[in-house]
Amino acid sequence: MGYINRGGGFKEDNSPVYIKKDHFLSIGKYILKKDDVVIAMTDMKNNVAILGNTAKINFNDRFVLNQRVGLIRVVRDDLLDKNFLYYYSNWIQYVESLRSRANSGVQVNLSTSTIKESILTIPPLRDQQAIAAILGSLDDKIDLNRRMNETLEAMARAIFKDWFVDFGPTRAKMEGRAPYLAQEIWDLFPDALDDEGKPAGWEPKPLAECFEIIGGGTPKTSVPEYWGEGIPWFSVVDTPPPGCVFVVETEKSITSCGLNESSARLVPAGTTIISARGTVGNLAMTGCDMTFNQSCYALRGNGGLGDCFVFLAAQHMVDRLKSMAHGSVFSTITRQTFEATTFPVPGKDFFPCFENVAAPLFMKIKSNVVESRTLAQTRDLLLPKLMSGEIRVKDAEKAVETIL
Repeated sequence: MGYINRGGGFKEDNSPVYIKKDHFLSIGKYILKKDDVVIAMTDMKNNVAILGNTAKINFNDRFVLNQRVGLIRVVRDDLLDKNFLYYYSNWIQYVESLRSRANSGVQVNLSTSTIKESILTIPPLRDQQAIAAILGSLDDKIDLNRRMNETLEAMARAIFKDWFVDFGPTRAKMEGRAPYLAQEIWDLFPDALDDEGKPAGWEPKPLAECFEIIGGGTPKTSVPEYWGEGIPWFSVVDTPPPGCVFVVETEKSITSCGLNESSARLVPAGTTIISARGTVGNLAMTGCDMTFNQSCYALRGNGGLGDCFVFLAAQHMVDRLKSMAHGSVFSTITRQTFEATTFPVPGKDFFPCFENVAAPLFMKIKSNVVESRTLAQTRDLLLPKLMSGEIRVKDAEKAVETIL
């Protein structure tokens, strides 16, 4: 078949686990190599269906398996292309065939023998490479957008930190340095720091006064009429990846009836959502009108505070909480957390200026997120059609060229 399978495992959260270097070197057969495919051998708790889901390793000698993840590695690259294997393993027809043969019981599991005995119906190597190249070009653009978004968010964070945390312009004025901002913005900053180390005239305020804090809710899951196509409903699983900021679609949606007959609240695009229980401190900005569950708060600005400022101020608050926790996980965020967290607030003229600087960065991030969603949808549409032969490689190449 051109590939091998080996059992391994995974952890049921996103926290990395490390092992000592000497032990790492002693378990060579479990050290993952670049282009290895790993596959979930069991479903997680809380009915999260990930059995058969796969990922591709992009680094050499950085990761080790445990007993709940399988490893699939190509050993005959004259028969099977490594990248094609990854996309084949994501083909829903193949995934469903594995799931249908999984061991039943208290917890559903895949066995290594099930994967070893599976039959791959594959085209010639040249066609495999062409299919992988088509799908890979879409993934490459998605990855480029992600890395661009990380840079854009880092730029926004740096501006926020300079203005509102380090007070860079005021310090520059005190040291007699030349302006590095537009003059109309530069003139807004005070010429000196006060005895508390903040710009003169800036007033420390609790974030609870800066934000409108909105609680979420969940319609009854036992009422089918409350759930389905309609209004995106955010939970922590919908948190966007690092740098992407915006959530533009959610795993679950609720109906207007579900919204009206529950404690769920609808918030407009641009609202910051922060997870307050369970996985605490995850942040997202809504890319469209959205509702959210009771484990989160939605944050809107008071007194002229714009969407970008609210997101970055909340992000700064989370960073401070993590710092005070000395690397441990803080267990919850409550309304009292916002009361206890103070922030030096300048005059109202500052906030429109900040939004004018930060908003273009956030809008580019959102544009990239929306484009990446379209690219992912295209990839997921092409994948089964290419695997089944429903669409020819040349036709798919032309279609992708027009998108990219």
